[in-house]
Amino acid sequence: MPRPKTVKLISQEGFEFVIDYKAACVSNTIKNMLSSQGQFMETEQREIKFPEISTPILEKVCQYFYYKLRYTNCPDVIPEFTIEPEVALELLMASNYLDS
Repeated sequence: MPRPKTVKLISQEGFEFVIDYKAACVSNTIKNMLSSQGQFMETEQREIKFPEISTPILEKVCQYFYYKLRYTNCPDVIPEFTIEPEVALELLMASNYLDS
């Protein structure tokens, strides 16, 4: 049976973000979770829960995954990825954990 081409990321509040597998693999942590050997729930179901990451932060992280995927090795001018100052610290902590 072929693997689904999407991954479900679940925030602290239970909100589900369904994103492309390639976008999710921008994060080395997620990539390792999804490609680990054995029968781990994350590998089997392509679903990862993040009890420490709130919905607005996980949404911004998902946006960044697509931004990074789109503009990596892009010869054109790359637009700025805007981050609101009030979420910067929380986003930095999530980014550090996700290794992205």
